[in-house]
Amino acid sequence: MTPFVQLMPDGQRLHLQHGPSDLIIWAEGARDAAYRAATRRFQTIIAEIVDELAALREMLSPFSKRPGGPVARRMHDVCAPFASSCHVTRMAAVAGSVADEVLAAMTSNADIMRAYVNNGGDIALHLAPGTSFATAIKGHDGADLGRVRITANDGIGGIATSGRHGRSLSLGIADSVTALAPSAAGADVAATLIANAVDLPGHPAITRQPACDVDDDSDLVDLPVVTGCRQLSANDCARALSVGRRRALFFQSKGFITSAALFLQDHAATTGTHVLPSSEECQYVEN
Repeated sequence: MTPFVQLMPDGQRLHLQHGPSDLIIWAEGARDAAYRAATRRFQTIIAEIVDELAALREMLSPFSKRPGGPVARRMHDVCAPFASSCHVTRMAAVAGSVADEVLAAMTSNADIMRAYVNNGGDIALHLAPGTSFATAIKGHDGADLGRVRITANDGIGGIATSGRHGRSLSLGIADSVTALAPSAAGADVAATLIANAVDLPGHPAITRQPACDVDDDSDLVDLPVVTGCRQLSANDCARALSVGRRRALFFQSKGFITSAALFLQDHAATTGTHVLPSSEECQYVEN
């Protein structure tokens, strides 16, 4: 299959698509050179991942061998620190790693001031000194949940979102978790693991099935993934979010992430200072 390449109707953004990778790219500065570099690098990325896919889908351990391809190595390097304490495969960072790899090709071959590579909501971000970036956080139903505002001085190179309404299966009940980190790959795996931690084990409102029964290609194999969550009380939401927030704060203390925002039904929790709550109905909890 040949990758799809098209400049979007606004004439400002580039659309690249191949298999599960669906990229929207924007650059400010030497845009034409940046887009040429992005297109060249994207041509072989999916094939490179497929070559090592069996190993990348295995549950990671501290003894797992580092893979050979550049994208696979990105996936391994950001996931490896979590292998001793969490269920994680390298696939938890695949979307962010692809975004990082394409952005690296752009910045290496073009003089750009600002740029992003958005791979289905997992975003690799480049900010030259003195520049800034702002974006909205939207819920799975399109609701306005908040705003992300960052500057080049914040050291944030990635924004990623995960949760039970996303593209992948989740072990937790979070509607969504958005993580900000030094790289998109790092944000990707952190958002996944924080979303997994937002949970109420054994709660009667939550239904689960083995991952392989929901998707026979899932890298989570027979782990119980959430398939439904009925309306929870405010106390239940706060309890579940507090567990996820503790994991986010731990990741933040280790330097894995800079900030996170966690959402469950009409409740939310944040860490860091880069996420501004929406003025709408979402109730923020800090316990």
